[in-house]
Amino acid sequence: MSSSKAALVVPALKRHTSTVIVAHGLGDSGAGWMFLADQWRSANKFPETKFIFPNAPQIPITVNMGMRMPGWYDIADFGDLANRSEDEAGILRSQKVFHTLISDEIKAGIPTERIVLGGFSQGGAMSLMAGITCPSKLGGIFGLSCYLLLKDKVQSLVPKESPNKDTPIFMGHGDADPVVRHEWGQLTANMLKQWGWNVDFKTYKGLPHSAAPREIEDLEKYLTERIPPVGDKSGY
Repeated sequence: MSSSKAALVVPALKRHTSTVIVAHGLGDSGAGWMFLADQWRSANKFPETKFIFPNAPQIPITVNMGMRMPGWYDIADFGDLANRSEDEAGILRSQKVFHTLISDEIKAGIPTERIVLGGFSQGGAMSLMAGITCPSKLGGIFGLSCYLLLKDKVQSLVPKESPNKDTPIFMGHGDADPVVRHEWGQLTANMLKQWGWNVDFKTYKGLPHSAAPREIEDLEKYLTERIPPVGDKSGY
């Protein structure tokens, strides 16, 4: 395991054939989602996978009285999905961060279709946005307890060839979430589906703004399908 201000990295146990990037939520850090790698490592899952847990920069957050904390973009208000103001500059800045992480993995020799981008809350919102606008074909995109960013502009940011139009997207959301309302996640999934994206949206009864064991199990199944082990086969 290695860490830096920018990211915490858990290397593959065997030959590195896939990479999963997991983005944390507002006020959290990459270490907050390390439990995923720990859990799967202890169960001997994804031994060929490198996990990257990037750390968001410390920025002033308007809804928190301007206090500085780890955030992928500023949040000015908690208004409805349809009319909330958005920090477009911050969102686009973070989009570049994730696209660079993906590009670095491709340069390191990982097949683009064996790279998965996902996250929780703010990190999930960024993963959806950066995923569908990524210029490279990804193996998967997932967002937990999140919502769509730049809904009136994001389609114009998708590359003309839309390399991830057929990339399966996994979304999970608790129906008791008081922070990012369940209906926002549902609206996001429906909007993406209307635009032609392949979205599997799962609801977790009684779950607040957090992850549940059953949700993590579903995510594990999703990843197993998207980045199956290669073993000793060459030409991956």
